[in-house]
Amino acid sequence: MKKLKNYYRRCVVLLLALGCLSIAGFAQSSVTASIIDQYDNPVKGAKVDAFPSGATTVTDSVGAFSLPVSANDSIRVSKNGFQTGSFKADASQASLQVEKEFNWKDLLNPLFYIKNGGLWLLLFIVFAETGLMVGFFLPGDSLLFVAGIYSTKLVATLPTGGTGSDFADLVILWILISACGIVGNMAGYWFGKQSGPFLYTRKDTFFFKRKHLMRAKDFYDKHGGQAIVFARFLPIIRTFAPIVAGIVQMEKKKFMFYNIVGCVAWVFSMLFAGHYLQKFFLRKFNFDLTQHLEPIVIVIVLITTLPVIYKLFFGRRAGAGDPPAAQNV
Repeated sequence: MKKLKNYYRRCVVLLLALGCLSIAGFAQSSVTASIIDQYDNPVKGAKVDAFPSGATTVTDSVGAFSLPVSANDSIRVSKNGFQTGSFKADASQASLQVEKEFNWKDLLNPLFYIKNGGLWLLLFIVFAETGLMVGFFLPGDSLLFVAGIYSTKLVATLPTGGTGSDFADLVILWILISACGIVGNMAGYWFGKQSGPFLYTRKDTFFFKRKHLMRAKDFYDKHGGQAIVFARFLPIIRTFAPIVAGIVQMEKKKFMFYNIVGCVAWVFSMLFAGHYLQKFFLRKFNFDLTQHLEPIVIVIVLITTLPVIYKLFFGRRAGAGDPPAAQNV
């Protein structure tokens, strides 16, 4: 009889233990986090499911959500244009990342190049913008601005790694990008110089007028240094300025001096502005520029292109010896 009582007692204890485990398995907690894509942009309007429990919600305008989950749940995030992501229901996670599918508009997003190609693609783009004459559509100014924000991560990918100092990493990036810009301009100048003699003897056509070439030469003889420096700050113009300088046979030493000055100044202004404005806004206003890159890029493009648009529509005629003459070559 005593053994029977002990047996029943053990069964009751076992049943109670199993009941506690079952209750714990169905106990609910809450996961609060935000959904971002690979470019650190918030993903709003994404559907967030807890499975197998079945709870569901949608991310708000800043990509945040709060979802009740059970102990054995996983979280699934889905939205059109994004790859479906699955995650553990971990309340300690502040953010979950899902992959945005490629769109042609991504080519205008500076972070697309930094996230997918890193430092080496950045350096190639700076070179190609003038050296290969095919990079006029690339986001040069905004790309450098964003590179300044991510300078530490970019320099860390070098074989030697980062220095551990924000300022030193920024200077290293400044030197590397400036060197690529200088070499790119030299390649454009060389191409223009090699093709210049042919253009001087070429007959006038509908697209080519020799008088424009002569006006361009007069302009570069008088304002060549300024043209090379300021062209660095103007999208599209900076792609063709060194080529025209070579075509009109601008003195090589003069070109190299202003080429170096222009590249160093351009890279410095964009990189350091991005790096220190990000720190300033975070410290003073708790405002993260990386979460608002799209409007920032638009503002940068407007600032850098408005002078060109103004010159085209409101400036003096090309016949007065202004830069547009150089553009018609």
